[in-house]
Amino acid sequence: MSKLKVAVIGAGSISDCHLQAYASNPEVEIYAICDLNEARATEVAKQYDAPHVFTDYKELLALPEIHSVSICTWNDSHAEISIAALDAGKNVLCEKPLCQTVEDALEVEKAVHRSGKLLQVGFVRRYSNNAQILKKFIDAGELGEIYYAKASSLRRLGNPGGWFSDINRSGGGPLIDIGVHVIDICWYLMGRPKVKSVSANVSNRLGNRANIKNLSFYKAADYDAEQNTVEDMANALIRFENGASLLVDVSFTLHAKADETSVKLYGDKGGAELEPEISIIGEKFNTILNMTPQVDFKSFDFMGSFRNEINHFIDSTQGRKETLSPVEDGVEVMKMLCAIYESAREGREISLL
Repeated sequence: MSKLKVAVIGAGSISDCHLQAYASNPEVEIYAICDLNEARATEVAKQYDAPHVFTDYKELLALPEIHSVSICTWNDSHAEISIAALDAGKNVLCEKPLCQTVEDALEVEKAVHRSGKLLQVGFVRRYSNNAQILKKFIDAGELGEIYYAKASSLRRLGNPGGWFSDINRSGGGPLIDIGVHVIDICWYLMGRPKVKSVSANVSNRLGNRANIKNLSFYKAADYDAEQNTVEDMANALIRFENGASLLVDVSFTLHAKADETSVKLYGDKGGAELEPEISIIGEKFNTILNMTPQVDFKSFDFMGSFRNEINHFIDSTQGRKETLSPVEDGVEVMKMLCAIYESAREGREISLL
């Protein structure tokens, strides 16, 4: 059988996670790489034996033999490229967030429906083995009704700079970059309840703390210490129509002792932690039990989850599975993110009903 020809648009750091996963899938041929930086695109194409290099994604999409594309570009181009790819008859895996505005998200959703093609949103944490293990417990009723979740994604020093800190290209800072992951995984495990309202705060107090010495952190290729127009930190209370709530806080920089990632869920029969390590809390014979699943990775398995995500995407394009992160979920998460920014900007609770 001939292999499925895939292309990656955007050859920055996150693209390598997609490319490694595609390269390990025996059904796939990495066929083309596109990036505004031709030298970078050429280098990546050489690394993965891709025969075609482009600087204009429209030229790439004109190739009829391309079956699917991953979109790994700046957030401000996600909607535009997704719509063009869908209309060109390609299946799409779009990195999170789906776009920057609810209006754009709805236009992407329309393109999915009119094209009949698949769009999978890059909510990679849904595809982690631990999340799927925990979901089996939840679906079996082990936690009962989940009425509260709490999530943090806190960096004490970690503003990547470059496009990440340029609000025009990114759409925001830690909320839209890393907060989207913990908000989404909580919402997904809670059963994707309908959002009722959002109340939030956003802080721009510390800048990118480029003055800090002796502690390294990831920096974007175009890092410039003088440029930063995104928030340092955000926190929010999200209320759902079923009475459940989600409390979340995220930061690029914070006067904290250490970085922190935590995901916790509480039900009327039991509780669970996905991060920093998977754990399930229950009761037996009037005794509280802390149960630790015996798994290869107690925390998030980064590359393993990307492999799961890419393999699931390919399976979904072939009709063997349904995607775990359809465009409709991308729209709903976008509503939450935008409502958080709106609430903070206006200093009031935002109703989404």
